[in-house]
Amino acid sequence: MSGALTALVTSVLTVVLLLGVTAAAPIRTGSRLGDGVAIAGVALTPPMGWNTWNSYGCDLSDRIVRQAADAMVSSGLRDAGYRYVIVDDCWFDPARGPGGVLRADPARFPQGMKAVADYVHARGLKFGIYGSPNDRTCAQLGGAYPGRTGSAGHEAADARTFADWGVDYLKYDWCAPESDLDRQLTAFTRMRDALRDTGRPIVYSINANSDVLAVPPGAIYDWSGIATMWRTTNDVTPAWALGLGVATSQGIREILDTTAPLAARAGPDHWPDPDMLEIGVAGIPGSLTPGLTAAEQRTQFGMWALLAAPLIAGNALPSMDFATRALLTNPDVIAVDQDPLAAPATAVPGTAGKVWRRNLSDGSVVAALSNDDRSATRIDTSAAAVGLPAAPHYQVHDLWTGATSTTDGPLGATVAAHDTVLLRLRPDTSA
Repeated sequence: MSGALTALVTSVLTVVLLLGVTAAAPIRTGSRLGDGVAIAGVALTPPMGWNTWNSYGCDLSDRIVRQAADAMVSSGLRDAGYRYVIVDDCWFDPARGPGGVLRADPARFPQGMKAVADYVHARGLKFGIYGSPNDRTCAQLGGAYPGRTGSAGHEAADARTFADWGVDYLKYDWCAPESDLDRQLTAFTRMRDALRDTGRPIVYSINANSDVLAVPPGAIYDWSGIATMWRTTNDVTPAWALGLGVATSQGIREILDTTAPLAARAGPDHWPDPDMLEIGVAGIPGSLTPGLTAAEQRTQFGMWALLAAPLIAGNALPSMDFATRALLTNPDVIAVDQDPLAAPATAVPGTAGKVWRRNLSDGSVVAALSNDDRSATRIDTSAAAVGLPAAPHYQVHDLWTGATSTTDGPLGATVAAHDTVLLRLRPDTSA
């Protein structure tokens, strides 16, 4: 959590030029967009689930989705709180059917998407699907998939189709080479209203960013009046940091630099989204995206939870190893993410962004000691600094190891490179 956001929010001229906001009607940085809660009651805590894209991309099939649903049950992810099975881009027939109706690719989803949704629902899970507010999805725009099946001009019909299929979650990806704010507001609002009109409780997840040439709109504005969750950055990758700027995919460190200062925008039915979890996702050794180390995976999971971010896994579930499963199902860390108070995480002053804290609904405080250095470093703070009331002693619970201890005030640890120590603290009333 560096000072990257300082430059972000002060680059007003760049933002104005990027988004096409005229001097006559500026929308201020940080403004809340929309007219209230997007769709009430669909996500009182951050959504948890699994998405096909990070492990399968366009290589989708009915079999892959059903296997993932089965694995969510057998692995314990469902019981840990993961509910949504989300089919990302490339699920559709490249051509719409009679009357312009969306339909599944007949070769890979021969029984159609309602049958897939029924299978997912029968396992106590919820079903998600993907679309775009423009005429092409991202894969179609990039040439990886044929056709023009975006929802532009078809919003009401597509929303009704999704509801009829039993869709519980819509990921709606901008997918256009420009990001005019007025056009984005109109397009995303049109689908929000269409989803509302179906009467079905559907989580509405948007991405307004699409490789824009400067700070992404998802970081500049508060989209909580339009979407249930909104992406704050461009796409996450299985890397710590790419160093390529904000107009490309990003690593965990870069996404945290942008998203952590936006934590106050989180709350019931509106969650800033730093993108999917790369835990257990295979990287390419020797490349810019080599995969995350065990320490980096702890940092992603722990900091996403501290920020009350949606937890959407992206690993290949049927082949998930024990370490990945244990991390993704850690009940103490999930409890932080899902805490109903949804209090914002804040940086502790004087710690150079290495200590963050958050109040929980039971009166405890979670502190994260996060090391973005390339070598182990000592990080120290105190119970008073993280906001605990004065007390003779404090209980300290390590959320990774389960170990408990007490302190009379000082807190600290030697934290490995790119790792995060996550502690839950409360006054010790046993004495």
